Amino acid sequence: MERERQQKLEEEEEIKRLRKELIPKAQLMPYFDRPFVPRRMSCNDMSGPSRLQHLPSSVEKAEALYQQRGQLKEEQLMKKIQKLVGEEEKLRMPIAQGLPWTTDEPKCLIKPPVKKNTIPIDLKLHSDIRVVERARFAHQVAEKGRLIKQYKMERDRQQKLEEEEEIKRLRKELIPKAQLMPYFDRPFVPRRSEKQPTVPREPKFCIPRHKKIKCCRMSCNDMSGPSQLQHLPSSVEKAEALYKNRILQ
Repeated sequence: MERERQQKLEEEEEIKRLRKELIPKAQLMPYFDRPFVPRRMSCNDMSGPSRLQHLPSSVEKAEALYQQRGQLKEEQLMKKIQKLVGEEEKLRMPIAQGLPWTTDEPKCLIKPPVKKNTIPIDLKLHSDIRVVERARFAHQVAEKGRLIKQYKMERDRQQKLEEEEEIKRLRKELIPKAQLMPYFDRPFVPRRSEKQPTVPREPKFCIPRHKKIKCCRMSCNDMSGPSQLQHLPSSVEKAEALYKNRILQ
């Protein structure tokens, strides 16, 4: 495994290098400090017109060099590709692994337990489960609605009975009743009050300010105290007193 990984890395590096070489490079700039001075032609050069025609120019030389370099690059690339293809074919061929240099007896691996045959199970669709749940929910809603309707009917019936009882009670209260007769054997004889007559007292209108404030505070405390509330007669006590007075009369 380590050797295969190393070979793959080398192949990738080689492919990257070849791709970089195929990228076109810029041409070198001419030497401006050393300008080109044409050579003076001799008489022999002038006499041969065919010689002038075959003289290569600088553009033709550059094109020839460029073509030559391109051919060399193509040949190198083809060689590299063929080499890589051959190595890949060699790697595809399986190589037997050597036995380990040991004297131990080979261990017999335990066979895994044989699995039982799978038993098919009936499929339960989600739609079937939803149908059952929906039917149960609809039954619960119907039962709840029936109970609510029954409760309302019972409440209306109880309300009607209470109203009828109230009407009967009011009708009985509206019937005029006879008043109690007075006790003629015990007539009411007014008696003179034993209370002493009140003595008039001259009022004092000029009250000092500090005494006036003190009197006001005392009166407020007397009214807010719990003893005053305890002695106030309730409505029930007033009704009982009136009823006793009526009976005595």
